[in-house]
Amino acid sequence: MAKIGNSDLDVYGLNLGGNVFGFTADQEQSFAVLDAYAAAGGNFIDTADTYSAFAPGNVGGESETIIGNWLEKRGRRDDIVIATKVGSWGERPGLSAANIAAAADDSLRRLKTDHIDLYYAHRDYDETPLEETLGAFDALVKSGKVRYIAASNYTAARLTEALSISDREGFARYVALQPEYNLVKREYEQELAGTIEREGLSTLPYFGLASGFLTGKYRSADASASSPRAKGALAYLDDRGERVLAALDEVAHAHGVPVASVSLAWLAAQPTIAAPIASARTTAQLAEILPSVDLKLADDELSALSAASA
Repeated sequence: MAKIGNSDLDVYGLNLGGNVFGFTADQEQSFAVLDAYAAAGGNFIDTADTYSAFAPGNVGGESETIIGNWLEKRGRRDDIVIATKVGSWGERPGLSAANIAAAADDSLRRLKTDHIDLYYAHRDYDETPLEETLGAFDALVKSGKVRYIAASNYTAARLTEALSISDREGFARYVALQPEYNLVKREYEQELAGTIEREGLSTLPYFGLASGFLTGKYRSADASASSPRAKGALAYLDDRGERVLAALDEVAHAHGVPVASVSLAWLAAQPTIAAPIASARTTAQLAEILPSVDLKLADDELSALSAASA
């Protein structure tokens, strides 16, 4: 288990992404994945109000609704940490105080709960003063509707500014950041990592498997062309990407685990990381990432993987 920042949220080492629920996984498939994740000891689910608005026939909120139905059906609310987000959905855009208040109530209704454990600003909005956004989040925390707040897709400068405002005004403080970060996308290490360490936050990186590339399943231009993730994954298939896959193959073979688990174990071993986010459409896909939680890579293995992606 890992502690998020200075909060009292103790979470499993794999943050289950809910972006596929209501998109590539229907409710029955989603329930199967959620059941298997919980049975393995998982307790941390990540979603957003905008998931899965981009799927044909959807409007948004489908992922939260499925998760809420599962929590109610299984009676698991008290032992599951739920993270969701506000700001990116077309129906509830931006981080104004009024929108945050309304969006939180909408998410609570869909999730069938009276509180959100970790509530993210999904991305930064320059047009809304940070004081207004943080004041709205603080009001939610004081009301008991939200336990802790976090930021997603913030720059180091804006995150530092937001934390300074919270300290000055006595507002609830962000306890975590959700940036894009993985073995082939490492810009996080340039500025954000140092900011997170200095401020005592935790990082919960998304796209931990680089749109599926770091599962090792996309090794040629025509591989799995029918997969919704293929285009994004194949964007990494160059000389550097092939070096990374070769290094992953070697480590995975040595440990007898799937390539995806090695990718996530490398990520989990990086400074400031509490729990990588990864999603699974099926229980078979989940089985490929669960071993990452207990997989401890040797220093030379971590160095080899880092060098391959340099």
